[in-house]
Amino acid sequence: MRPIGPKLVIATHNAGKLREIRDLLAPFDIECVGAAALDLPEPEETGVTFIDNAELKARASADLSGLPALADDSGISVDALHGAPGIHSARYAEDAEGNRDFGRAMQRVWREVEAAGPDAGHDAHFVCALSLAWPDGHVESFEGKVFGSLVWPPRGEKGFGYDPMFVATGMDRTFAEIDPAQKHAISHRADAFAKLLAWLKA
Repeated sequence: MRPIGPKLVIATHNAGKLREIRDLLAPFDIECVGAAALDLPEPEETGVTFIDNAELKARASADLSGLPALADDSGISVDALHGAPGIHSARYAEDAEGNRDFGRAMQRVWREVEAAGPDAGHDAHFVCALSLAWPDGHVESFEGKVFGSLVWPPRGEKGFGYDPMFVATGMDRTFAEIDPAQKHAISHRADAFAKLLAWLKA
């Protein structure tokens, strides 16, 4: 097992994602610092899979900081849209200037789902790829998923991204309506983290 701590770069500029990852790592006494706090740039995501992009981001932060780095690439895949927006989930939220508005992104997804017709259904799943990179170039990657369906209109204020329109299988409230601790127990990120932590403990 390779040591991580005591300091780990979280290769994201997304405050909500940074908060969730810090919460998940809280029991392990690792100081988590966001890429933005270190003025690390966001690399262009040129991969064709979630793991491709997570590895790209983790390697870039580890190289530039000289510290181990953990990157997450995640998004929502909608069955009626043949897996879209998928790795382009964040881009769905961007305007021409690159500003992100997930309210706009959710509206776009819902419009496309409705355009797919009533038989297309509302099934969807979140995917999270986690990549842990060291400055020497070594990388370990893990992928987690959570399945559910889309609802409209969006509900809840506790989540971020597409959380207000996603209800996990077996639940009746969106990810933005449930307590964050409950989400952490069942989310795609929690699934990926469970695999990462199992590897660390092996």
